[in-house]
Amino acid sequence: MARLDGRDAHVSRELTIIRNFTKYSLGSVLIATGDTKVLCTASIEDRVPHFLKDSGQGWLTAEYSLLPSSTSTRVQRELNKGRPSGRTNEIQRLIGRSLRAAIDLKRLGERTIHIDCDVLQADGGTRTASVTGAMIALADACEALVLRRSLPVSPIIALVTAVSVGIVDGVPVSDLTYEEDFRADVDMNIVMANAETFVEVQGTAEKSSYSRSQLDAMLGLAQASLAEMNTKIRSQVPLPF
Repeated sequence: MARLDGRDAHVSRELTIIRNFTKYSLGSVLIATGDTKVLCTASIEDRVPHFLKDSGQGWLTAEYSLLPSSTSTRVQRELNKGRPSGRTNEIQRLIGRSLRAAIDLKRLGERTIHIDCDVLQADGGTRTASVTGAMIALADACEALVLRRSLPVSPIIALVTAVSVGIVDGVPVSDLTYEEDFRADVDMNIVMANAETFVEVQGTAEKSSYSRSQLDAMLGLAQASLAEMNTKIRSQVPLPF
């Protein structure tokens, strides 16, 4: 299959990471995977939801949004609709679940980490870019707490990253663009910890079902892509393990 950007089936788009992108959040990252660009921030407050009060354990929650000019036609702000869409809620929960696998919430203490992912430009893979960018923002925020002596050690225990894979024109491919996602037979989002264990596998037969061998091929593509991604992240981001 010839891809529009010339990549081989197993090749992911170029990954760009700009840390400390904004001033006020303890962790802030502008992440770009090809033409998809997401601003991810991590903010921390010294309290937890009522169900965790006096538990000695922290919490992490996430919000996600497409900014109005992030797509070819203007997206209406969901604030104007009164509540997030089903898609937005699904993605927010995915980001939160994924990043809770990256942190020891007991080490965090009774603090809440708020992750915000705002899509500046969408060209496929916005949720997976959000998970990866938010992971880096989270690691930086936790390191800031250590430097401030608010924590003795960082509570980060794993590097959690994500990538989309799918079957397009009968061929398993990695890191789908919007055009590829739109015409994919199968679309999957894979989240892994340290590119070794699976945190989340979201797979949908968009146009046709898929075989066990095709599933194995897509999982293999995802793991290889995330191993390469993790090597790049580790070269730029100090992690406590």
